Amino acid sequence: MIPENCIYTYSGVSFSPLSPRKEDISPVDIAHALSYMCRANGHFTGFYSVAQHCLACENEARLRGYSREIQLACLLHDGSEAFISDITRPVKRGLPEYREIEQRLQRVIYSRFGISADDEAVMKAVSEIDDAMLYYEFLELGGLALFEKAPYIVSKPDFGFVPFETTEKAYLEALNRLYITEETK
Repeated sequence: MIPENCIYTYSGVSFSPLSPRKEDISPVDIAHALSYMCRANGHFTGFYSVAQHCLACENEARLRGYSREIQLACLLHDGSEAFISDITRPVKRGLPEYREIEQRLQRVIYSRFGISADDEAVMKAVSEIDDAMLYYEFLELGGLALFEKAPYIVSKPDFGFVPFETTEKAYLEALNRLYITEETK
């Protein structure tokens, strides 16, 4: 039986989104869940996953020559959505308690992979790339320019459908390439 305050993850973990623990966060759970989760609440012209978005952000960071830490933070920046789902920005603004839950969980995810959520330079770069990707996703898949001025971008993201399993595998490969521990050095 799963405890009342937990969800049951793909890898078989009883996970508490309200009291997350680093040791319960599995890369497999993040990659799997984000690969099956559609951006924009499904209001695009085709399926484009949160994992594809994260991979596009990571690629943009890499092509800009940003550090491994920024690339990894870009890949993981929506990791909390693997456990609490994706909620559109307008709704998030109206749910301050949700934002607190999301931020707390995201901090634990970053910490799990050796990233400091307090590093303002890293978080600024992630936010800038996230917004740029959001702009081009909406332009391509929704026919809408979200900002008056198109953001700077160096990559050429593919916003087409990629099979779930392919995206999940690519996400895990990127995570394994970027996440360096003492054991993997």
